[in-house]
Order: sequence, then structure tokens, then C-alpha cells
Amino acid sequence: MSDSKVETISGLAQWRIDGFGPCSYRRSDSFKVGIWNWYLSIEKNRYLYIRLFPEPCRASKEQPPIARFVLRASNLGANRRPYSSPIYERLLRTSEDFVWPVDSTFHGRFVIDVEFLDLKIYPLKIGEEPLSVWPCEGATKSFVTQSTLRCLSRMLDEAIHADVTIITHDGSLRAHKAVLSASSPVFQSMFEHNLKEKESSTVEIEDMSRETCTALLSYLYGTIKQEDFWRHRLALLGAANKYDIVDLKDACEDSLLEDINSSNVLERLQEAWLYQLNKLKKGCLTYLFDFGKIYDVRDEINGFFRQTDRELVVEMFQEILTVWKPA
Repeated sequence: MSDSKVETISGLAQWRIDGFGPCSYRRSDSFKVGIWNWYLSIEKNRYLYIRLFPEPCRASKEQPPIARFVLRASNLGANRRPYSSPIYERLLRTSEDFVWPVDSTFHGRFVIDVEFLDLKIYPLKIGEEPLSVWPCEGATKSFVTQSTLRCLSRMLDEAIHADVTIITHDGSLRAHKAVLSASSPVFQSMFEHNLKEKESSTVEIEDMSRETCTALLSYLYGTIKQEDFWRHRLALLGAANKYDIVDLKDACEDSLLEDINSSNVLERLQEAWLYQLNKLKKGCLTYLFDFGKIYDVRDEINGFFRQTDRELVVEMFQEILTVWKPA
């Protein structure tokens, strides 16, 4: 790996540095997170000064970023000691807008992480609100007109000519067999064959709440709001797997891959293994081992190993052997 190259995954960027040598200043290559290209730079004096700033270009001038982020710096090796910054939220235009002084002198190889917790576009017009680039709106609305979406929303909300009742553990909802069948081969089979769902025009989904089932139906009708999708995506993932809704399963996997962090990576890894989500599994393993975040979950890892599938544990150790290199 080049001494200037920054590796990225989800909202995390990592710069591994072999050492300063005779220089007291280093700047990374550019790396992309969100819609901007970024740089990290370090300067050695009494403190180690770390700067984060966007590439000066048209994008950062016309759509300047407001970044919410945390920085970590640590030496590599057995005596790894990380230094973590507070969580910052700054409007970043130039290299002078942010600097983090670390009261430590690193010798030899060390690593700098920046984890972006949110990225917003600073409004250039007075009165407008900053617009987050995470999450972006899904692709669904680009394929259908707003008029069609309004009709589908009315069909669902007002149960217009609804012909099936869905019973959850805490309530019921009305829907349409045609929409369910077009979205899921499992639902289609229920209504085409002589099963109880066909005769009674009811579907029992007692492992979901009414609220989560509402989110599922909103997705199938193309009217789900982004915040509802994010709030229910783990439950939606289970429903997508159960009812073989491939596009929803893919959307949940992509969403869960976007915001991996130390507090959720083990849970995400377990979900990836349970639902055979290879991209998410690879992302979690890369986060833990390639980016060295296994140190951040050392208190939780023993419990995870006791509860998880043995084959997953074996795969994790194989990943360790793949990325481990003698210091």
C-alpha cells in the first residue's frame, strides 16, 4: 500500500503511514466519501497536527460540506494505543477550517482514521436547511411518476378495493393480492394454490408488528419514506428473506453496509451470516481486520464467539490469517 493512499469503507477512511522520515509534513492522496474528495494531512511539531479538508474544486465550492466526524490516531504493533478526538461537526472549505492537535509523538508506523457520522450540503441560500447526503433517496421513485405513487398510496392507506387482510401480532392491515403476488413468489403461491390464505383471504404474519408490516407494505407499494426504511430495515430484511423479496433484501444489505461502525459491526456480521449476505459479511470482516477495528470490540468479541455459528468463527480466523503480516 502506498504511504499516501487512504483506504475507505462505508463512512470510514484509514491512512496508514510508515513514518515521517526527515519530513515534518505529509499529505494523503485524495479519497472519496459522500460526493466530495477529501485529504488528510499531518504535521509534526510539539504536537501531531491532523487536518481534514475537502479537495478545492467546483463541488466543494458550490456544495460545501458540513461534516460530522471523529478522528483516531494510533501506532501499529503490539502496544497499540489509540487517541480519539471528540465528535466534531464543522463546515469544511479549506485546510484552515479544522485541525486536531494530538499531544503525542508517534514513532515508526501509525494509522489515522476518520469516521464520517454524517455529511450535509451547506445551504447557500438563506433560510434553507442543510441537506444530508446520507441516506440518498432510493431508486424506486426514479422509475415511477409521482402521480402513480399517489394512487398506490391511496390504495394502501384507504384500502381501496382491498381483497386481503394481513394479521400481525398487534393488529391487522388491508392490502391487495395482486400487489403482494407481483412482489413476492411466496405470496403468489399462497393465493394461486388451494391454501388457507386463498380461501380465507387472510395472511397471518404474527412475527411482525403492525408498524413494521406497514413499512413492508409501503415498500411493496413504492411509497416508503427513507426514515421508515432505515428504522425498520433489520425487520424488513427478515421479511424479505422469508417472502423471497429479492430487491428488498438487496436494498437492506446495501443500507446496512453504509453505516458499519464499532457498535454494530458484530450484529451486522451475524445478520450477514444468517441471511447469506456476502457483501455485508465481507464489509464487516474488512472493517474488523483490514482496518484493525477488532481492537474496538475486544470486550464484546468473547460473547460473540460463544453465541455465533462455528463456521463463521472459522471464517473470521481465516480472515485474520489473510490480513496478518509480521510487524
